[in-house]
Amino acid sequence: MAAPAARAVLQLADGKSFEGFSFGRYRPVAGEVVFNTGMIGYPESLTDPSYKGQILVLTYPLIGNYGVPSSNLHNGVDAAFESDRIQVSGLIVSEASFEDDHWTAAMGFAEWLNDQDIPALYGVDTRQLTKHLRSSGSMPGRITLENGEVAFCDPNATDLVATVTPKEVAVYGQSGPRVVVVDCGCKNGIIRNLVDRGVTVVRVPYDYDFLNEDFQAVLVSNGPGDPKRCTQTIQHLRKVMDRSLPVFGICLGSQILALAAGADTYKLKFGHRSQNQPCIEVGTKRCFITSQNHGYAVDPQSLPEDWLPWFVNANDGTNEGIRHCSKPFRAVQFHPEASPGPVDTSFLFDEFVGLIQ
Repeated sequence: MAAPAARAVLQLADGKSFEGFSFGRYRPVAGEVVFNTGMIGYPESLTDPSYKGQILVLTYPLIGNYGVPSSNLHNGVDAAFESDRIQVSGLIVSEASFEDDHWTAAMGFAEWLNDQDIPALYGVDTRQLTKHLRSSGSMPGRITLENGEVAFCDPNATDLVATVTPKEVAVYGQSGPRVVVVDCGCKNGIIRNLVDRGVTVVRVPYDYDFLNEDFQAVLVSNGPGDPKRCTQTIQHLRKVMDRSLPVFGICLGSQILALAAGADTYKLKFGHRSQNQPCIEVGTKRCFITSQNHGYAVDPQSLPEDWLPWFVNANDGTNEGIRHCSKPFRAVQFHPEASPGPVDTSFLFDEFVGLIQ
């Protein structure tokens, strides 16, 4: 497939512009511009619902060289992708490969983007762009074309979770204790890890009142945007905590659990998005390499007296997990299911399942 040559521009809200060439779907788009420093895993990253509303900059210089795999169902969920479609609003890369060479490739990268209506740019100086975002922070941006543009927008000003949560309840596995997964944009890897451990997963929309369901524990998933917009999720979780049932939060779920406990959250300057984030377990010298995708964090100074920080980021000292001093409530800001990324912290699923009576 020959590379197209139509020029396009990424414009940032602060007036900075970066020129490149269009590929994927040829159309203008707006969103929050963020960057990911991971080296591999673009099929998993692009289908992660936590990227909803964002224009993603991939810092690794060559993207698309191993193509796109076909779906691979495992325990009822896809093991090749983290949701049923690409979730990013747009994509920015330095160099795009228009030929792929991998035994799992079922489709070309540019073809996949085009089929799913995702505009992208290549030929952009992603190093300079990332340095600018690190110094100025993530911000609204837009991909403009010669024949059109769209207005800047801040997707975090809307309820992004409502756009990625499922419409109906779904059940996976039929043999073990029942765990409600509150789907705020849940990655498939979370469901796979639970079902692989003999759990029956009841996957519910983020605003669904599941309190009358039959369940023994709750997991609150990852997802996009500002956790303070998930007001119904926070209210339901407080009622679960009144019952002292095990609760595990992942990524956005960690922020939601903190808010339900009475703590506060805030927006990070440019967030953590990669598969190489080092996290230290508080009270130990143990450092884990983790996969992350988030733009908000828990303020540890706001935690109530019966809560403790569990993990901290070794790079910037921000909170990466919380736990209750005596009750089975805990959460992590990183992704123990990886997908893509290291599996150093998959034991956290074992610990969670072990809490279920």
